[in-house]
Amino acid sequence: ARAAGARFEQRDGWSVAAFRDGTEAEQRVLTQSVGFCDSSPLGKLELQAGADELASILAAAGGPAIEARRAERSDGAWWCPLAPTRALVVCAPAATAALRERLERAAAEASSPAGVLDVTCSYAAMTLAGPLARETFARFCALDLRPQSAPPGALRPGSIGRQPGILIVEAPDRYLFLYGWATGEYMWTDLADAAQALGGRPVGVDALAP
Repeated sequence: ARAAGARFEQRDGWSVAAFRDGTEAEQRVLTQSVGFCDSSPLGKLELQAGADELASILAAAGGPAIEARRAERSDGAWWCPLAPTRALVVCAPAATAALRERLERAAAEASSPAGVLDVTCSYAAMTLAGPLARETFARFCALDLRPQSAPPGALRPGSIGRQPGILIVEAPDRYLFLYGWATGEYMWTDLADAAQALGGRPVGVDALAP
């Protein structure tokens, strides 16, 4: 990001990228081609519980009902079922501590063993947005992201850039995807190559609406 012209600012204890040409130039990219942003500071909390307990723990923590292959947006977070006994909650950095406390309190009251893991630093994350976002993904990822197959809210664990990943369709032409932190530089390079071929570029966090 620095090589692409980013400067870094401290927010919620994280270094986040902004760009010297400001959000107006970045908005043009997001409306005309494709922009991508490092979203790694997002909080990521994994709940592990018995299949019979998972839904009730999430509900006790204020979460929505969840179903396979769909991420639900509620209370400013994405609630994602990964398996019958595992769910991932992705939230704003500033909300992570409070949400973790809610989940831990609900898990402690469960009738069978359950636990909450903060996996924020296990997963890096990127947000990709713009009218050419789906075409960009098609250049390095085989996931089917056609609107009829992956509408907003679709949750797609799978291979992204030949690495295990988790993708959330946040809105039409906007995707959030998570992947192992150790592959961060590789994934950035892969994505940058695909986006730049279509006139895309990295953007700062302020260019992306919540």
